[in-house]
Amino acid sequence: MRFASLGSGSRGNGTLVESGDTCLLIDCGFTVKETERRLARLGRSVDDLSAVLVTHEHSDHIKGVGPLARKYALPVYASHGTAQYEGMAGLPDLCEVNTHGTFLVGDIEISAVAVPHDAREPCQYVFANRDRRLGLLTDLGSITPFVIEQYRDCDALVLEFNHDSDMLAVGPYPPSLKRRVGGDWGHLNNHQAAQLLSMVEQARLQHLVMAHISEKNNTVALAEQALGAVMTRCEAVLSADQEGGFDWLAIN
Repeated sequence: MRFASLGSGSRGNGTLVESGDTCLLIDCGFTVKETERRLARLGRSVDDLSAVLVTHEHSDHIKGVGPLARKYALPVYASHGTAQYEGMAGLPDLCEVNTHGTFLVGDIEISAVAVPHDAREPCQYVFANRDRRLGLLTDLGSITPFVIEQYRDCDALVLEFNHDSDMLAVGPYPPSLKRRVGGDWGHLNNHQAAQLLSMVEQARLQHLVMAHISEKNNTVALAEQALGAVMTRCEAVLSADQEGGFDWLAIN
């Protein structure tokens, strides 16, 4: 199994997960044309996609899902709440998933994980193939026991390091947006992400990707500083950015 990113941040998100003949796109916050361009950069085209999975209906995650699925007749998987979003109407193949359950798409077993975020019915995903597990965890404001349980034993993890609390407090956002981002239904700050990492099996991690890093309220250096306080071992640590995402990473 391997994975890559089309881009990560408040201006658009998309992640590829691939195993055997199965290639999944998780979220699509870009136009169809931009998605096609970013897929080509990773050596893939829309024709290679088996399905699109959606985490929630915020535009940086769902903007391109409907147009892409309609143009290419792609199946789309989402929670019942997310499926009610108006932009999901008229999709050729819409499958609703249980946010506390598992399902199969091709070679990949997928666990949907309910998370606290200010959307209709948001979820994140854990992907498994044989005995390898990849966790994708962004867009949540707090860490629940269910989240800890689902992400404890991953071989690779894409984890939100959205903001530094001090930068957010003095940054350019209006007070209402600061409260939203920093609240229990917003986004993980650096120390919350580090706290989660202190509770997982770090010895098993082959890759850790710091993702959804705010361009206005965080820096990679601050995220790495928080990470360094808890990380004991990982073969590879890197950050995903808005423009370049990250290239393919293999889970051995």
